Amino acid sequence: MFANRVLSGMRPTGALHLGHYHGVLKNWVRLQHEFECFYFVADWHALTTHYDDPRTIEQHVWDMVIDWLAAGVDPAQATLFIQSRVPEHAELHLLLSMITPLGWLERVPTYKDQMEKLKDRDLATYGFLGYPLLQSADILIYRARYVPVGEDQVPHVEMTREIARRFNHLYGREEGFEDKAKAAVKKMGTKKARLLNELRTKFIEGGDADARRRCSRSSRTCRAATASACTAGSRAGAAKSWSSPRRCSPRRRACRAWTGRRCPSPTATPSACARRPTRWRRRSAPCRRTRRA
Repeated sequence: MFANRVLSGMRPTGALHLGHYHGVLKNWVRLQHEFECFYFVADWHALTTHYDDPRTIEQHVWDMVIDWLAAGVDPAQATLFIQSRVPEHAELHLLLSMITPLGWLERVPTYKDQMEKLKDRDLATYGFLGYPLLQSADILIYRARYVPVGEDQVPHVEMTREIARRFNHLYGREEGFEDKAKAAVKKMGTKKARLLNELRTKFIEGGDADARRRCSRSSRTCRAATASACTAGSRAGAAKSWSSPRRCSPRRRACRAWTGRRCPSPTATPSACARRPTRWRRRSAPCRRTRRA
């Protein structure tokens, strides 16, 4: 549903020029025919630097939208909206600000660069510092897969990934999840557990998609091992117990077809009936319960 969703926005801080057309709008026109696109007017982002004169922002909003339409952005092909008209942007930004470390925002390269370039403005505000966090809320609220941005805003997208991981780490797990996960990994054996931890580290540190898929396959094996241990008590106990009913069920059906009676035990091994000659098996007695050698 969200695999082909594109999100991009533009701040209404003044009249558009040829740089906006060749750098952004031409790309938007092409993408709207290939993906599900959301293009928005980032008027709250404009307040981070123009908070002292917000009256000009409203006029710039409508002038910019007119320029979009003139450049070929089609409202029938893409969704156009104004950021401030969707209050959920501000709500999610507030919630994310509760969990985001201050050091993450201070390390964003564009923060220091803009502070040096715009020395004529007083930008020592949280609004300007939290600009990347508001951008993260814009992206996450629509679960966008692709976010066309300039090179200067690539660190903002990277920080969005980190914020999403931190949010999921804090609120996306049930109580006692880590203890249960560690206990399940131990039952996989030393070699598989080490491989699982290595794949998990690769995915967390570098976002390796192949490592995530391999880790998912290993975790399915882990869940199967856990379920087997819960049924039989332990691996050693399961090895000495009767044969699994699932493995014996085809033999039971064959035995019933030849003898006309059902096997007396769902865990009977097939050695008493499946290995006998067909002619003698027709006259044989029901399977006897035997232990696996």
